[in-house]
Amino acid sequence: SDFAARSRALADLGEQLGLASAPLRIECYDISNLGPTDKVGSMVVFEDGLPKRSDYRRFEIRGVAGQDDFASMEELLGRRLARLAEPEERGRRFAYEPALIVVDGGRGQLSAALRALAASGRSIPMIGLAKRLEEVYLPEAPEPLRIPRGSDALFLLQHVRDEAHRFAVAYHRAKRERRALASPLDDVPGVGDARKRALLRRFGSIRRLAAASVEEIAATPGRSEEHTSELQSHLNLVC
Repeated sequence: SDFAARSRALADLGEQLGLASAPLRIECYDISNLGPTDKVGSMVVFEDGLPKRSDYRRFEIRGVAGQDDFASMEELLGRRLARLAEPEERGRRFAYEPALIVVDGGRGQLSAALRALAASGRSIPMIGLAKRLEEVYLPEAPEPLRIPRGSDALFLLQHVRDEAHRFAVAYHRAKRERRALASPLDDVPGVGDARKRALLRRFGSIRRLAAASVEEIAATPGRSEEHTSELQSHLNLVC
């Protein structure tokens, strides 16, 4: 019955969007940022109406200055679509062409994604799904499409969009946490997470550690004289 329900939802979605057939492989993209740093994007894949997590991908946005969701979406789609043309990707999961591309957002995000699609030379059905009123934006339609509330087709689209948003936010949060935990000790050879914690527990801060003597640092469990000299040299450069 679950397979039948998913088949109905896919057929309904294809009919609502005017597609030639049900979109058996759907890819959805979202951008996540809090200000101009750590701009990331997500790609989630649904096949036969179910998430295919082995095909999910995360992207760091590299070529966009400042906070620009439209330019970020264009870069994200451009990089993904370029992989379809690479011979070494043939037969791999990343090389499969989707039956439908969904971008999280309205007319602006869709227009940016369409520019990337045009640059790729491919013809793939693409829509935008705006959160506020759950409006579906089509490339050539002047007005957004309203898929009936409670329909299987809209529920499927919402599931795909929400999964892309969750995946993007999780990646963004992980990057923020890694940056918050970064310290000058990360670049010192021989200092792993356990030794970093032991040093910070003993001295309380990087500044106090930099001011410590060789003997004091060497007394920390896991420190050798050679490692202690490297550590002091590094901290003298950054503190």
